[in-house]
Amino acid sequence: DTLWDLAIAEVKKRENPADDDVKPGEVWEKSILFMGNKNGGKTTIILRCLEREESPKPTLALEYTFGRRARRHNAPKDVAHFWELGGGTSLVELIRIPITSHNIRSFAVVLVLDLSKPLELWTTMESLLQVTRNHVNKILTKLEKTNPEVAAEIKQRMWNDLQRDHPDYALIDPFPIPLVIIGSKYDIFHEFDSEMRKIISKTLRFVSHYYGASLVFTSKSEALLLKARALINHLAFGYDKSKSVSVDASKPLFIPAGLDSMSQIGPPPASDSDLGKMHANTPLELWKKVFEKTFPPKSFCDLQDTKDPAQDTQYAEYEVDVMRAQKNQELEQYKRNASKSWKEMVFDSD
Repeated sequence: DTLWDLAIAEVKKRENPADDDVKPGEVWEKSILFMGNKNGGKTTIILRCLEREESPKPTLALEYTFGRRARRHNAPKDVAHFWELGGGTSLVELIRIPITSHNIRSFAVVLVLDLSKPLELWTTMESLLQVTRNHVNKILTKLEKTNPEVAAEIKQRMWNDLQRDHPDYALIDPFPIPLVIIGSKYDIFHEFDSEMRKIISKTLRFVSHYYGASLVFTSKSEALLLKARALINHLAFGYDKSKSVSVDASKPLFIPAGLDSMSQIGPPPASDSDLGKMHANTPLELWKKVFEKTFPPKSFCDLQDTKDPAQDTQYAEYEVDVMRAQKNQELEQYKRNASKSWKEMVFDSD
């Protein structure tokens, strides 16, 4: 190899360190994408993870920040890149910007679901995870041709949290990169009817276990935020993963990946007669039908963000706004002229 080849290899290694490859004294870089319901609390969680005393502001589209932290005394500080997708499901195609073939080895996803909006829950979760999974799988397909060792490593790592002797090993379908599901606004959710809470909790337990993800419920409570922060710090800075588990439906759930089971979760919360009438091709599809029987989903259009961010005062810029107003006037004038010209046109009749 030439000196240039060695330099490129070193840069790539520093940008994409595998968990087991980081040696004492080396700096690793991790990237995490936060996505979920609009106004679901993503920014608040990020600020708490980074220990920043700031008031959260609405996320416009795709925002970036980072944190630095040392794993031990006198060690260089590792870097964690935090991306946040705003707009709920309306801007999901933007996930292609932060998730690339260059950082896929060190990437993770945090899905924040607003527990106070169960009618939006499944649609939001399904839309965001499906698009993300498809994008990651496309990257892995390309890597199988260009760098098969890395592709094989990522696919193997999907199963790291589940032992081969786990009774559900053949029943789950792990997400291709590490995934944490956070149920936010637990304080509001806790006031729901107990049966509603049970259905939502069991469903999210199943989905998390099926995807090989961690699950935690949180709110503005400092104690609950600390639990969410522990899971995220594990992804971002390699801190030890918590082994504690809380599966009591009357309390906030906390279940690290691989520590749940289908037998503990139980069957979908529906009567045998109702289950018998439902036709599903996969366990995930069956749980979806049971969940949506109790919580009919809002249509995808209802979840789109209809507010024009250009009219938001927090993004005001005088010169830009003046030019935009001028262009809007020119556009309206063009429409009027075009409409007038169209009406005056004479068409030949056959």
